[in-house]
Amino acid sequence: MIKSYLKAQKSFFVFGLLFLIGLPYSNQVSIASPRKVKFFETHQSPPETPLISSGKNVLLVGIKPYLGKEIINDQKSPSLRLVSIGRNLILKDANGVIRKAKEINIGWRAQQLLNPKVFVRNKIGPFASFESAERLANDLKDKGIESTIAHPLDWEVWVSGDIEIPPAIKSTYQKIKVSKFVFPYLDGNDGKIALKGPISLQAPDGLRWEKGIYLGPFSIQPDAYGSWTLVEHVPIERYLNGVVPYEIGASSPEAALAAQAVLARTWAMANTHRFKVDGYNLCSDTQCQVYKDPSKANLKIATAIKKTTGKILTWNKKPINTVYHATNGGVMASVDEAWSINQVPYLQMRLDGPKHWAGSVDLPLSNEKNLKSFLFSKSEAFGSDHPLFRWERTIESSQISKQLKKAQKVGSSFYPYKIEVLRRGSSGRVTSLKIEGKSGSKILLKLDDIRRVLGELPSTLFVVKEIKEGKWLFSGGGFGHGAGMSQSGAIELAKKGWTTKQILAHYYPKTKYGFLP
Repeated sequence: MIKSYLKAQKSFFVFGLLFLIGLPYSNQVSIASPRKVKFFETHQSPPETPLISSGKNVLLVGIKPYLGKEIINDQKSPSLRLVSIGRNLILKDANGVIRKAKEINIGWRAQQLLNPKVFVRNKIGPFASFESAERLANDLKDKGIESTIAHPLDWEVWVSGDIEIPPAIKSTYQKIKVSKFVFPYLDGNDGKIALKGPISLQAPDGLRWEKGIYLGPFSIQPDAYGSWTLVEHVPIERYLNGVVPYEIGASSPEAALAAQAVLARTWAMANTHRFKVDGYNLCSDTQCQVYKDPSKANLKIATAIKKTTGKILTWNKKPINTVYHATNGGVMASVDEAWSINQVPYLQMRLDGPKHWAGSVDLPLSNEKNLKSFLFSKSEAFGSDHPLFRWERTIESSQISKQLKKAQKVGSSFYPYKIEVLRRGSSGRVTSLKIEGKSGSKILLKLDDIRRVLGELPSTLFVVKEIKEGKWLFSGGGFGHGAGMSQSGAIELAKKGWTTKQILAHYYPKTKYGFLP
């Protein structure tokens, strides 16, 4: 069972009840220099959530995180409104409280702790992606340093406060005092009834959630930050109903849909540890795979999933990192151009088009002259009919300054004066971008941090020139990181008669298509 990947750490007890205590990320206090302390827990450990689904290969998917987090700051937190589309919902908490109703409302309260908890850690980050955070965590592990990957707002890596971090790694020492905990309560005609987590929720006919219908079952459980998450316990094959149509489009050809099903299944199996710190497997937004309203899956989607049931891509007998994107602009990226992770043989730079066209392209694309020719010439690449296959964006200093401040890269006085590409990867994608301020200060953006900060850019496959002082034109191609399968390319190949296996072999060479050994 996929749930076996998630073995939560010990829980702690407050006032004789099992409640997770916590302080939202925004209230954490950083201390500039470390000092000796006696207590080195880095975070709050949520209690293990029992698996409440009888299905096989069940994923725990967080469909609404950070519930109740505003309460700690004495702000109003939206209640959790749960609505059935048919028979009564059935809610049970750890104290035996049971509520059966077609609509259940859960509110949030904060309570002071008589004995505050203290957490001490070295925080590294933020990172633009889980992949980059995991690379750092693995590097630390190689040095004998254990760490935890967390997502309180952005991706971060936490190391115990008593461990010395290598000087080359920038970190912030944090000593966090938690004096309140958030707990849920039933809000109904019979008053407000405190609930003890984790909480289970059955929806016999489905739960209406954000204009969709989810079958569940569900749990409402505490996370590592003092807030709570609504989690669906969903078998992986049913999970794909809520991923495939939203990632590639329900009207795509069957071979492309089946390829997307294989990739989504493989990705899910390879990433069950992504939210381990919070006691579940995956999220439902773009930090994972988009997962929403599985009830909308049509017959084509169901057929594509069924024809590939249980099949994944493997390399060295393990599920591969099946990253994918909308369009690569005609050239596949090596995976280390997208994230700070090691190269793998199945995610290398290659031109994505027919051989006669690929043979006419001047390489390497890391050469700016060749890249400009590639971007501004007529292309026969697969998926070139995508609206973002080629694009232009004009960005002014004020926009860049605002985005840098938001990303906590600069102070209020920074004003961008010069933008320069320092380094490109083998596919021509920018891997290091320098932004120079009028005062002479410089900011370096690397890999996935470039798009994290400059959100207007669809990809890092671009050239940039100054139009006038304080205004730059970015001309580029592709939408997404560019590694792995281009969805627009897969759709075109499927229309040309390629099979699912051929499409997968094209975008992930050297991998094996079949059942996990």
